[in-house]
Amino acid sequence: MTNTSQKVLVTGATGTVGRQVVAELLARGVGVRALTRAPAKAALPAGVEVVRGDLTDPDSLAPALHGVTALHLITFGGEYMAPLETGPRIVELARKAGVRRVTVLHGGDRTPLQDAVEASDLAWTVLMPVEFMANALEWAESIRTEDAVREPFTDRLSAMVHEADIGAVGAVALTEDGHAGESYLITGPEVLTLRDKVSALAAARGKAVDLVELTAEEAVGKWRAAGMPQDVIDFLLDVYGNTPPEGRTVVDTVARVTGRPARTFAQWAVEHAAAFRG
Repeated sequence: MTNTSQKVLVTGATGTVGRQVVAELLARGVGVRALTRAPAKAALPAGVEVVRGDLTDPDSLAPALHGVTALHLITFGGEYMAPLETGPRIVELARKAGVRRVTVLHGGDRTPLQDAVEASDLAWTVLMPVEFMANALEWAESIRTEDAVREPFTDRLSAMVHEADIGAVGAVALTEDGHAGESYLITGPEVLTLRDKVSALAAARGKAVDLVELTAEEAVGKWRAAGMPQDVIDFLLDVYGNTPPEGRTVVDTVARVTGRPARTFAQWAVEHAAAFRG
């Protein structure tokens, strides 16, 4: 049954996290309106109102904000996903529409949009997830075709988080009081090595997977051959070689905010096992 007293506009609704925010809101019986630049390709669940809009053109949000009580924002947009400069206008439109709560998905660096939201009088909450479990899908092809994962820095540690748990924390903040002004670091329930991840994927697919360690130079060559831009390569070398403490330290945000334990990577692997089978 839909809660007609609440309606949430989810931007970035077709993204990895946005889809989970949508799903968690639906599970809570909340009305969901999803913003996308391509409604015909959205493929969102029944019951979601899909509307066209673009965060780089904030005035396109005005109709979508009508009747909305809460708003989920991403901080990057446009064809090349550059940091959005339209935060002040988005905040102005949200306030004018009567939006009360806002969540912002932190993209790794502070952005003008996040600054604008935090400077406003809206009840904002920043969601700061560490590595997504969904990043493991990058290995799907090599696991299917070679039964192998080829990566550098195989001793690196990660408290990676299930994207559904990011959506769950967001859904609570968008629909309940008590989360205004909070910046929530969101992790999974355990610290994993690369070998732990590969073992979980092997168990889920029912077939062994080899972990092949690349040198940093070999990894750079592989990434360049895949067309990866240099700034992304530099970021990966840094975050893999020098993972910051927050990326490898478990915090209890999911349990504290949602009232249930964070999902494990083993659970994620079972849910996505088909993607890794040849």
